Amino acid sequence: MAKSRKKIKVIPLGGLQEIGKNITVFEYENDIIVVDCGLAFPEDEMLGVDLVIPDISYLVKNREKVKGIILTHGHEDHIGALPYILKEINVPVYGTLLTLGLLKYKLEEHGLLSTVKLQKVEQGQTIILGSFKVEFIRSTHSIADSVALAIITPVGTIVHTSDFKVDYTPIEGQPMDLTRLAELGKKGVLLLMCDSTNVEREGYTMSERTVGDTFEEIFMKARGRILVATFASNVHRIQQAINAAVKFNRKVALAGRSMINVVNAAMELGYMHIPEGVLLDIDQIGRCRHRDLVIITTGSQGEPMSALSRMAASEHKKVEIVPGDMVIISAAPVPGNEKFISRVINELFKKGADVIYEALADVHVSGHACQEELKLIHTLTKPRFFMPIHGEHRHLKQHANLANKLGLLWENIFIMENGKVLELTSNSAKIAGSVTAGNVLVDGLGVGDVGNIVLRDRKHLSQDGLIVVVITIDGETGSVIAGPDIISRGFVYVRESEQLMDEIKDVARKALEKCEEKKKNDWAAKKASIREELRDYLYEKTKRKPMILPIIMEV
Repeated sequence: MAKSRKKIKVIPLGGLQEIGKNITVFEYENDIIVVDCGLAFPEDEMLGVDLVIPDISYLVKNREKVKGIILTHGHEDHIGALPYILKEINVPVYGTLLTLGLLKYKLEEHGLLSTVKLQKVEQGQTIILGSFKVEFIRSTHSIADSVALAIITPVGTIVHTSDFKVDYTPIEGQPMDLTRLAELGKKGVLLLMCDSTNVEREGYTMSERTVGDTFEEIFMKARGRILVATFASNVHRIQQAINAAVKFNRKVALAGRSMINVVNAAMELGYMHIPEGVLLDIDQIGRCRHRDLVIITTGSQGEPMSALSRMAASEHKKVEIVPGDMVIISAAPVPGNEKFISRVINELFKKGADVIYEALADVHVSGHACQEELKLIHTLTKPRFFMPIHGEHRHLKQHANLANKLGLLWENIFIMENGKVLELTSNSAKIAGSVTAGNVLVDGLGVGDVGNIVLRDRKHLSQDGLIVVVITIDGETGSVIAGPDIISRGFVYVRESEQLMDEIKDVARKALEKCEEKKKNDWAAKKASIREELRDYLYEKTKRKPMILPIIMEV
């Protein structure tokens, strides 16, 4: 009976009901481990925001329990928030060689490299953190050195696949360790947490090698310069582009800071192999004939400040797109980025380039498992309970349906939300309350200082503009000395709307006089009166609602 009273809590703080920002907490008595710590990119309504990171107030509150952060691979949505989080809770970070190599660049930028303890682990290794044993299982994904996790607890074994696909012919290393997953399944898996990103797609995800074959076909036919845009972290994809360049005697230049950082890290750590004399500095491309050159660049998502976007807009200092260029966009749009990519493709075509993207050729394969691969993982692990992870609500729901079709009862499947607590014993599971979870917005150097109210104001300003009313008043008599002066930003152009400006001045003056009779020195009441009168007047006159800022100066 004592065993059944032991409980483990699984608390996702990000990555559910959304794409990105993956982070999960595992808590047993006085021990906590954290798996991954990623970021997400801002949605359209998050005006001016640079990044979105998870709210870790629960971890800050329980920081003395946190034994370490475990990383499954080096993608931004799994490691990107760490520089911000490690400022709040400085605990050891465990990851494979390439994952830590990519993380080091981030920590260095934030001045944290010397203060954070990074612990290298190997695929197949097991570490002990408090009550937890964590085994790193060899996996395959669109980045090298990926792992799935077997988290062995006093209550039972939890298998966390993280992002994966079953690639039997990976570019580097061996295929996913399905044998180990089967062994764990035989011993008994309490909970399976499995990637849901591609659950809507039938069949299998193609091997990464198919992209290499497509690159070779395209490179063979190309007569001019070739530009390949892909994720900087997709080391295998970059390697295949370089292999094709070498085969057809082309030099390679890299564009984009993150691309240069990742390739340098991957070469240093032995994950990429580039023959001597193939790499050119971007400053030297003018010396190379177009038919002898490949440029590998960031910007496959059409991000406004990325290298490819700047090339498409003729704003890149080193590369100008010219007729005859061949641009290969070797990535699929992340949900929400479709418009950005479409705009970049249109601009590239306008400049005379040929553009090849996923709809036209096999220049991209996903790093995530499709339905048949997911079925394989479920069948091998035979979990008692299942929690779909990594996806929007529709992905989690479809994955739950798939698990149910494979024989798992609905009461043993948990579609969770960020912050909800899944409490497990050796023979039961239930949702037991919730903890604080949500988004923390990063804007420039500010972390968390932009909230809903600031975003609401930004949205208001972006839609209807701003009217500032400046009035100077005699402090003793209360009479108006100067003004009202009207400043308009994003509402109307003052010179073309002089009559409206005069009417606004009259309304503001009358509102002030009306208020003067009742509340002589109540500045807040005077400002409120001006704001209300002007709001009603402007809406009636223009059907717009600008932000109105009255400024009353007392002399």
